[in-house]
Amino acid sequence: MSNPPPKAMPTLDWKLVAFETLTVAELYAMLQLRTEVFVMEQNCVFQDMDGADDQALHLLGMHAGQLVAYARLFPAGVKFAEASIGRVVTRGSARGAGLGHVLIQQAVAAVHSQWGTQPIRIGAQARLKAYYSQHGFVDVGVPYIEDGIDHIEMVWSG
Repeated sequence: MSNPPPKAMPTLDWKLVAFETLTVAELYAMLQLRTEVFVMEQNCVFQDMDGADDQALHLLGMHAGQLVAYARLFPAGVKFAEASIGRVVTRGSARGAGLGHVLIQQAVAAVHSQWGTQPIRIGAQARLKAYYSQHGFVDVGVPYIEDGIDHIEMVWSG
């Protein structure tokens, strides 16, 4: 039995927007994708709408009119002393072609284009440590449980 061929990377249209400029359709798609993955797929009951979306920039990766990749970005001093990236998510049907890696690259580049090259701190699910390490994030030894899931703080310093 052979492995199926890898998926082809979809071409995405990227958009970076402030909360107040999200369209109703973009807001709905963003919340739907986050719920689909973080609540339903990961079987985790938590308050996704945490009151911080209005302080973030929202990175939307669209393919054929559907939101397939998303992250929210914060300037230094909002979530952490450093700039930060969170709610990093790709749609299940779009996984397997490296899209998550492109999403992280786009998110880091967007932080730097918006607020200058600087350290970026994330609260990563511990199981994704190797994934984020591939992008230059380093475990800074601050493990914690959030919504019943092991997390670690990681920092990108360039």
